[in-house]
Amino acid sequence: MSNFPGTPAPPARGGAPLRVGLIGYGLAGSVFHAPLIAATEGLSLDTVATRNPERQAQARAEHPGVRTVAGPEEVLARAGALDLIVLATPNKTHVALASAALEAGLPVVVDKPLAATAAEADRLAALAADRGLLLSVFQNRRWDNDFRTVRKLLDEGAFGEVRRFESRFERWRPLPKGGWRESGDPAEIGGLLYDLGSHLVDQALTLFGPVTSVYAESDVRRPGAEADDDTFFALTHANGVRSHLWANAAAAQLGPRFRVLGSAAGYVKYGLDPQEAALRAGERPGAEGVAWGVEPESAWGRLGAGESPQTGGGTPVPTLPGDYPAYYAAVARALREGGRPPVTATEAAAALRVLEAAKRSAAEGRTVRIEAPEG
Repeated sequence: MSNFPGTPAPPARGGAPLRVGLIGYGLAGSVFHAPLIAATEGLSLDTVATRNPERQAQARAEHPGVRTVAGPEEVLARAGALDLIVLATPNKTHVALASAALEAGLPVVVDKPLAATAAEADRLAALAADRGLLLSVFQNRRWDNDFRTVRKLLDEGAFGEVRRFESRFERWRPLPKGGWRESGDPAEIGGLLYDLGSHLVDQALTLFGPVTSVYAESDVRRPGAEADDDTFFALTHANGVRSHLWANAAAAQLGPRFRVLGSAAGYVKYGLDPQEAALRAGERPGAEGVAWGVEPESAWGRLGAGESPQTGGGTPVPTLPGDYPAYYAAVARALREGGRPPVTATEAAAALRVLEAAKRSAAEGRTVRIEAPEG
């Protein structure tokens, strides 16, 4: 089926939109995946699977003409009528559902994390390669406005030699919301280590490459909480860069989203990319009058040396627009033309090795070394 080993063959549908089956219509499915799929030229949201009747009605109202079904088995039964499956389901279901979709001959996009372990991710990657099918992981925060800006500054050599990279996803939610994401049951793969930690680690690896050692602290801070809600990672990259990463749901004061320190200059950026808030508010990329992913000048980060940005030090750096739509545009291109998807299962496995090492480090109170995978 594939053009050459490991490259998916594009579906043979001419110029017709590729038909997408979306499994799951909770937060991830309704706020992120469905709107972005619907806004992507060359993709058509065909079927939504959710067992919740209210969410079925919501999907039909938000995407007129979409077919709604109760469960993933009904989507997979229509494999011949679809070109792509997207999994926006609880973490513990990802491996089984992705395997079933690949076995049914369908390319797959899986929300992060792809799996609980790197070994499971490697097995999924091998299955996709064997079938000549696309398998990608939705790491949308590679297209955050601030992360895109950091990558641009790095590519331009603005920092000199980067020595330390700091990245935070911090929130002030003093009371747990409950649900599987905050469950203490290991089978649920909940907690911030796998949730926001998946984004933090993916971004660090994307910027600075493989990690050789991990030290982590992971705590349960809020009354009634079951899963980790205050987690810190210290990563040492093979190139010598050190990444310090924070994921915290109980941060009474929020730190900078990014702080990059180099031999020539540093960059500090506060605030969150605006795309999630826009999607939650019902805004859609491509809509008339919508400047997608753009933030005001008052939110720009600052680049400089020797002074604090809080006291006017450094030069404001225009933040590149956030671009979540680029993810599904790249998926559509890979399906039609062949080649690598925007995020690979192999990249997801590398991040999972770091997360597994972090979990072990936090449990044992020690630094854990990561050996390079064989092959």
